[in-house]
Amino acid sequence: MKQSFYDLNYSDLEAVINQNNLNGTAASVLFNWHYKKKENAQCLDNIAKLAVDFFQNNFDFSLPEIDTVYESNKDRTVKFLFKLKDAHKIETVLIPFNNKYSICLSSQVGCAMNCSFCFTGKQGLTRNLTTSEIVGQFLQAWRWLAIHRPGEERILNIVFMGQGEPLHNFDAVKKACEIFLSKHGTSVGIQKITISTAGYIPGLKRWSEEIPGVNLALSLHSPFEEKRNELIPINKKYPLDEVLTYIDQIPLNKKQFVTYEYILIKDFNDAPEDAKKLGVLLAGKSAYINLIPFNAFPGSHYQSPDLDKIEQFKEVLDTFKIPTLIRGTKGDDVLAACGQLNSRN
Repeated sequence: MKQSFYDLNYSDLEAVINQNNLNGTAASVLFNWHYKKKENAQCLDNIAKLAVDFFQNNFDFSLPEIDTVYESNKDRTVKFLFKLKDAHKIETVLIPFNNKYSICLSSQVGCAMNCSFCFTGKQGLTRNLTTSEIVGQFLQAWRWLAIHRPGEERILNIVFMGQGEPLHNFDAVKKACEIFLSKHGTSVGIQKITISTAGYIPGLKRWSEEIPGVNLALSLHSPFEEKRNELIPINKKYPLDEVLTYIDQIPLNKKQFVTYEYILIKDFNDAPEDAKKLGVLLAGKSAYINLIPFNAFPGSHYQSPDLDKIEQFKEVLDTFKIPTLIRGTKGDDVLAACGQLNSRN
């Protein structure tokens, strides 16, 4: 079985080329062809026939197949259902803003975290995605835009906030980031990539040494242990205070913040005392808070608070001088909003 070309970062590719005595220029030519130009067919230009034959015989250049596309009638959000080679499926979302897009990538088929506010958690974990399956979501979404919304193929932000716990699939996510950041490839800016975690400490322990300076977002959702235990069951194994200790040790670049995601659920974690406790917890940190009204999904008993309640919650946080944004819901009419992804057949 051939190895996927898209599982190789640039140094991997250089190593393969050197080990097989091929012309060293092939690495930059191939990365430019497949990542900058985003060509799907095998590269035949500016590359020796020996290298062409080698890669044709030893590597697979196929990408995840787009099974179904859902386009929001409200805000032009696009949700892709991708079919993988083993017939498992994952979802990916393109979120429009100012004639550009953010892409929300999945890192696993399903998720093991079982968070109660998240539809993905209801399907359980099937397996980790490979690097090629992660990178492939980006490339296929870009190509879809080029065909169906020509002139709009500008995906400026990458967020690992789709299906799965990214730090539970650390190695593949790390390598995908290296590919996205490569100057030979997609050249995504380091501040344009965000990895979200529910607080998976084994991954956080590796973060400072191994993840190349991208942004971190923590799914916090409650400063109270009992409430967070209900929302994020792994909080019982990896308590919030321990998670925050590891996050505080992460070196941040100038003007870089850790984003704390907070899903607001009616009559559960939306009271002034919740906001005050959250403010006390994060005051003085390089913190940025995203308030996300709960997005309903089939079978959920949670509800979103009224806008007045959300704004009152933000007003309390404002007294702590923590930058806070109420994040608007996009794509909920096609179950593409935060917490609504579920690719179970």
